[in-house]
Amino acid sequence: MAHFLLIHGSCHGAWCWRDTIPALEALGHTAQAIDLPGHGQDQTPRDGVTLDDYACAICDTLDRPAIVVGHSMGGYPITAAAERDPAQIRALVYLCAYRPVSSLSLGDMRRAGPRQPLLPAIRVEGKVFRFDPAHADLFYHDCAPDTVAWALASQTPQPIAPQETPLVLTDRSRDVPQFYIRCAGDRAIPPEYQATMAEGLPEGRVSHLEASHSPFLSMPGALAAQLDAIAAAL
Repeated sequence: MAHFLLIHGSCHGAWCWRDTIPALEALGHTAQAIDLPGHGQDQTPRDGVTLDDYACAICDTLDRPAIVVGHSMGGYPITAAAERDPAQIRALVYLCAYRPVSSLSLGDMRRAGPRQPLLPAIRVEGKVFRFDPAHADLFYHDCAPDTVAWALASQTPQPIAPQETPLVLTDRSRDVPQFYIRCAGDRAIPPEYQATMAEGLPEGRVSHLEASHSPFLSMPGALAAQLDAIAAAL
């Protein structure tokens, strides 16, 4: 059985994995989720948070070999962590996530996408941004109404600086096994762009869910089954 470290995306926190952790545990795995600096319950001042802070938080948590899963924006922090210290990382799993291109920032990658569905939802406030709750369907259209209300109430502002920091890739992260889970019903990151970001991965390392941008809430059992299959493939 495997240990999973679950890393959230923009404006989210460890809370978003609420339903996925017990689903993984039911399959015999262990799982842990953390708040990245400035997210969730973490009190780090958001206006000073960096991509390196994210990477350090992940590396500091890795006290045993783990499959590290990054959702959406979380693709950059997990890759940065592998660049910093891949010793405890068994695999990187990109869950409808930005899989970095060397020397580009996440912001660069988003702007290079074929469509910009997130733009109407982004509200910039100085050095952070929020998602307008009126556009909740971009993230949670297949989630139960009470779950959507809870998720919107749990969101926190997103520091901009980590998303505008280029990441240079080396063999430190490239040599870690990588997997991509594409969400075919995603309204936040275009599914066709997810397919582009997954290009070059070996056969059998790309799978998909018929899910929104938030499968950890809409179909945690199916997501856990996909992660279980990844663990079995290692």
